Amino acid sequence: MMDPMELDDSDFYGDEATVAGLNQRVEDFDVDEWCKDRALVPLLPTARLPPATTDATFEVPWIYICNPYIPRKPKALAQNQKSRGNEDEGPEEHGSDLSVATSGGMERLHLLTSFIQGALAVGGNVPAVLKDIENEKMGAMQDILNLAHACKVRCGKWMIFCDALAVNEVWEIIARATANNELGIAAKVAPRPGVELRQRERLICVYTSDFRDRRDVGRVLRRLRELGFVSPSSKEKTLYYKPGS
Repeated sequence: MMDPMELDDSDFYGDEATVAGLNQRVEDFDVDEWCKDRALVPLLPTARLPPATTDATFEVPWIYICNPYIPRKPKALAQNQKSRGNEDEGPEEHGSDLSVATSGGMERLHLLTSFIQGALAVGGNVPAVLKDIENEKMGAMQDILNLAHACKVRCGKWMIFCDALAVNEVWEIIARATANNELGIAAKVAPRPGVELRQRERLICVYTSDFRDRRDVGRVLRRLRELGFVSPSSKEKTLYYKPGS
């Protein structure tokens, strides 16, 4: 038997061709694709940041997870990072233009305000005026949603309010289902608020890719029902859906 001390590097690591081949395999290895093929899930935020005991801070206003199977803009390139209050909303899709959707939406709201002020100033038949105002409000809402959809600002969210004592267990199920491509494009949960704001319920949002895609919105709802988060006969488990981020 050969003395291990007599082995040179080529005997231990292989010859030059073997080393070159192994190096190339390492260089070509796609970790993300390997994980997808095996349905592996990365370390979930429930393990690193349990919402029951993670305090809300400026750096951590929400605990967030994205669906790794759905490509979206990197957060650093997303326009919502420049929109106060929207930094932790649904991840933007490629080709979206939040700035146009926001500016156009604001213009439409200004037109609505002018209409309401003018209608109230004219007076006349009060019920008729109020009906005109209500119709204009509905028209403005539809115009804003149409513009948002045209600008590819299309995600919506299911909102779940769960008991604070059960938030860790609920969030673990939601986060794992999101990471496994069973729900929507992302999900987030509110961390523990300050003592003065402690409450019984915590908000969890489950984002869908397109608020007009009723089939997909319904699919996510059905999966949430299968996971035990909604029941048609239970007011305690009523879910709400909000179009837009």
